[in-house]
Amino acid sequence: MTPLLVVVAVAIGLVIGLAVGGLGGGGGVLTVPALVYLLDQTPQAAATASLVIVGISAVIGVVTRARGGQVRWAAGATLGAIGAVTAVAGSVLSRHLDRHVLLLAFAGIVLLAAVLMLRKPAPASPPQPDPWHAPPASDPPASDPSAGAPIAGKVAGRVVTLPRESAVPVVRWRAATIVLAGSVVGFATGLFGVGGGFLVVPALVLLLGWEMPAAVATSLLVIVINCVASLGARVATEAFDWRIIVPVTAAAVVGTLIGKMSADRLSSTVLTRAFAVLLLLVAGYTATTSIIALA
Repeated sequence: MTPLLVVVAVAIGLVIGLAVGGLGGGGGVLTVPALVYLLDQTPQAAATASLVIVGISAVIGVVTRARGGQVRWAAGATLGAIGAVTAVAGSVLSRHLDRHVLLLAFAGIVLLAAVLMLRKPAPASPPQPDPWHAPPASDPPASDPSAGAPIAGKVAGRVVTLPRESAVPVVRWRAATIVLAGSVVGFATGLFGVGGGFLVVPALVLLLGWEMPAAVATSLLVIVINCVASLGARVATEAFDWRIIVPVTAAAVVGTLIGKMSADRLSSTVLTRAFAVLLLLVAGYTATTSIIALA
């Protein structure tokens, strides 16, 4: 690599790391177009490199946030296990798609990520139980014996109870939604080489009422699992360009640490909106170039 390309690779890695460390996702949706348009990689090769870069960055993110007790291991392992299956399917499919079709579909994913990041938090919903994060044992509240034992849950840091007949359908619906979310995230990881944190974080915040720090930290664990599964499906068929992967990954690790410190000091709203605007520009450029190539 020329010195100029090394500088570009380091710059790409820093931006990726800042996104992963500060927001818990979004780095992957920048990695692929950056490698394709700035470092002349094919979409398939860029996706493979992205899985290594984002996966290692996510490992660093998990370690730094686990020290503060922010990672919810059971939830992350469950989502990751669900996504690992579909990640393999996405990796296999990516080998059979035209590069411009793949990039056009990728532009849609980037646009979705930007929209989710720009979306304002939904108004507080009625208290509902979180099937993954049960509160500590406490004295049960008084209830009508004929209604069945109440079910406890934790929403936005508050312990709440619901009658069993109303809580069970809610828990089942949320569990089904999470299975769907995990499957979609895994498939996107395998197909495009993205980590999927930009989908996991909104799902955990909006569907389960998690605090943002826990959602970001847990999404990093999901990213690690999905990246490992996707790489397992690609390792025998895809080439790894270590001249590019090594400098980008090294810079991404540094960026992840800086992003974590920035997230602790700066407004998450400002960081998210600024990154979403960048994603909109990337989506527009990727879609335009792909459409022109297909025309």
